[in-house]
Amino acid sequence: MAAVAALTALPRAAAVRLARRGRAASRLLCAAAGEASPSPSSPATRRLVLYTKPGCCLCDGLKEKLHAALLLAGTPYSLASLELQERDITTDPEWEQTYQYEIPVLAKVLPDGTEEKLPRLSPRLSVELVQKKVFAAFDQ
Repeated sequence: MAAVAALTALPRAAAVRLARRGRAASRLLCAAAGEASPSPSSPATRRLVLYTKPGCCLCDGLKEKLHAALLLAGTPYSLASLELQERDITTDPEWEQTYQYEIPVLAKVLPDGTEEKLPRLSPRLSVELVQKKVFAAFDQ
């Protein structure tokens, strides 16, 4: 479990808060570089939405890699200012109809609040490549 290993790199208090949220979390905010809020001169928080549902093994695998990528430090592709929101499609009929055959689906939230679907990430990608691809999606 790469996510568990990545949690050990966090301060204990932050790791406990992340671990408590578990798989049932409907919303997860991750900050790889601590909990300080961004200063006015820092870039705006980037938001990423993961559409998922319980019992989806592809979703669970992507969640694990995304969480590990958010915590991965020491690379030029830091996701420190990324906010990840998980949405269970079974809680909203519109999401379920839209994404039932496509999950897991990643979407970036644009400044105007609309969402742009990202290309599907291969389940075989390493955590480092997931981090790089998510970073690149926001660097466009």
